[in-house]
Order: sequence, then C-alpha cells, then structure tokens
Amino acid sequence: MKTETFNTQFLLRETVAGVTTFFTMAYIIFVNPSILSTAGTGMSFEGVLTATVILSFSMTLLMGLYAKLPFAVAPGMGINAFFTYSLILGQQIPFSTALGMVFWAGVIFIFLSVTPVRVHIAKAIPHNLRIASAAGIGIFLSFIGLKNMGLVVSDPNTFVKIGTLSETTFISFSGLLLSFFLLRKKSPFAFLAGIGFVTLCALLRGAVSLPSSLLKAPNFSTVFMKLNFIEPLKLAYLPAIISILFTDLFDSISTFIGVSVASNLKDEKGAPKNLKEGLIVDAFATTAAGLLGTSSGTAYIESSAGIEMGGRTGWTSVVTALCFLPCLFLSPIAALVPSYATAPVLILVGGLMFRSVKELCFDKLEEVIPAFFAIILIPLTFSITQGILWGFMSHVVMFALAGRSQEIPKTLWGIAILSLLLVLI
Repeated sequence: MKTETFNTQFLLRETVAGVTTFFTMAYIIFVNPSILSTAGTGMSFEGVLTATVILSFSMTLLMGLYAKLPFAVAPGMGINAFFTYSLILGQQIPFSTALGMVFWAGVIFIFLSVTPVRVHIAKAIPHNLRIASAAGIGIFLSFIGLKNMGLVVSDPNTFVKIGTLSETTFISFSGLLLSFFLLRKKSPFAFLAGIGFVTLCALLRGAVSLPSSLLKAPNFSTVFMKLNFIEPLKLAYLPAIISILFTDLFDSISTFIGVSVASNLKDEKGAPKNLKEGLIVDAFATTAAGLLGTSSGTAYIESSAGIEMGGRTGWTSVVTALCFLPCLFLSPIAALVPSYATAPVLILVGGLMFRSVKELCFDKLEEVIPAFFAIILIPLTFSITQGILWGFMSHVVMFALAGRSQEIPKTLWGIAILSLLLVLI
C-alpha cells in the first residue's frame, strides 16, 4: 500500500512539474516561427512551427529517457535571432545554407560532448565571458523586441531613434506589463498571457482576422530536410559555425550547472547530475534542428519552474514532451499572432538574460574590458559571432599585458588564435 501511494504521489508530482515547464516555455511555439519567418528569410511560418514542435517534443523526450533529467529542450532564444538577422538577413545567406551550418555545428558539438575536449573547453572559457555573452544576447533580443514593438526605429543620422507612440506600441507595451506582473507572481502563463492579450487586441482592432480553420496538418514541405550539407563547409562560413557552437555550449553548460546547483540536482561528487548525457542530448538537438528546419535547440532555463514544482527525474521531461504534440496542428492559431505580440517576450527574456551581469567580476580592468567588448559588440554588430570572438581575443591580450599570462589556459590561447583567424577570414 505504501509503495502504491508513493507511486501515485511520484507520478502526480512529476506530471504537475512537466505541465508547469511546458506552459512556462510554450511561448516558443509562437515566437520561434515568428522570428525565423521574418520577411526576407524565405522560411515558412507553418514549416518552422512544425520543426519547432517536433524538435521540442523529440529532444525533450530524449532528455527524459536517456539523460533522465527534468530539462525541456527547444530552439534557443538568442540563437534564433542570430540565425535570422545576422546570417540570413545580415549576410544574405540562403536559409538552406544556414540550416546546414546549424547541422554541422551540432555534429562538432556531439564530438566534443563524447570526448574529453568538452571538459577542456568548458574549463578554459573565462567566467566573465560566459556571463557577458548571455548579457549581450539579452540586449540583442530586447533590441529586436523594441523594434518589433515600434518603440525603436532606424534613423539615417543617429542609426536609431525613438519611434512614434502609436496604438500598436501602447497595446504591445500593455502586454509587456501584463507578462511582467504575472512573472512577479511566478505564473507559468506569464508569457502566454501577454501574447494572448496583444493578439486579442489585434483581433478586436481588425489588424488580424480569424482563420477559416483552427486546425491544420503539420507542414513538412517547406523547411523540413531543406538544408544544404555542402555549401556551409566553405571557409567563409566557419566563424558563424563556431559561433553557433560556442553559443550552444555556453547556453547548455550554464543552464545545466546553474539549475542543478540551485535545485540540488547533483551526483554523489557534487557535480551536476548526468551532465555528460544532458550535453549529448543538447548536441543532438542542434544537429536535429538543422534537419528539421529551425535554429539550434538547447536546454531551457524555464525548466527550473517545473523543478521548483517538485520535478526531479526524467519523467518530468516525458510529460513536457507529450504536451508539445497537440501543438503540431495549431499553426492557423499561431499564425494569428503579430510580431508586436511577441515583442514583450523578447524584451522580458532579454532582461532576464541581462541580469546575469551581477555575477561579473569588476575588480580588475583586464576582467571588465573583454566582457564589455562581448556585451556591447553583440547588439551593435547584430552578430553574436563578433561579440564572442572579440571577447576571447581581448581577454587573452589584456591578461598578457596585465602580466597575468600564466593564468591563461593553453586551450584558451588556442581559442583566441582561432578567433583571430576567424575575424580575418
């Protein structure tokens, strides 16, 4: 009887945790297709939505069954903006080639994850640069959100300026305030409520109209298996592939270590539980993303919401994965969502990523300046690649000038030299 009671409590706890994680991160079903199908990319909203849901379902399920961890996986915020605005729109790279770059970055990540190289790279990356990359990506996301909201517009003289405070801007900002309020209340519906509120206002204003059908079969004809395997192998694309790789590595290591330490999900040695297995799933998520037709997949920090609800095993992830499946048929509803409805999510997620700056070390100039370079160059160049590469190079140079070259690991010297070569390509 006790065992039966324990099993019932266990299943209830893991189920509640899994559903909580799903609702906390379900905004990605709307936001990711909205970003990747931006005008000019050539990517289909419905196709990207299908890819987003299948990637989230399959990799979250793998995280639960193989890594046995309560972490959900989905296309990463930040890297999807980089994929869209830096690679496709900025560098005019065809989306098929960009998907191929994601695929090869995942292949390299898999290799690193199953060999000791991963450990050496992880240990060599300076703490300040890990934090700076997250903060810089946060500013990058918020900038895109402010642009979609209409609060920031381009200007030929000052590059950017404040936009006209239109009705659209006011509605979008109201959605931001609603999501902020619910975030403060720790509601798992915070982001979805903001998106829903703004979309409802758009419907009432006649800015969008209801589709003829609320359900539609998944779209496998536009982006699924449309990647170019050969073109990304050109030397000119190596910097972006390396950038995707390091962004994935930063994201996954930070998420696994940060959440595991905070929630005491550690093994008998005090290390994050099943870290190697979790990173392998993360690597496969990037490879699979290129095949399915979306930007890189990664473990979501929102998984901490489910863990706070008691999720401690892979069954939490199994439940979250199953929650994604019905969303395969909701593309008509998702297509209703205008870009200014997802803008509040981009701004708030950016703010949440930026708060990591409190962990930066400000004691020494050689610690601060490389981190500052990474933070400021990511949004100003519209390129995560440039921010990360210049962060590595400046860290090594400034530590050497400060007489601290003996503190620079050999692996970091190698990364800095590689960064220089990638900048010069």
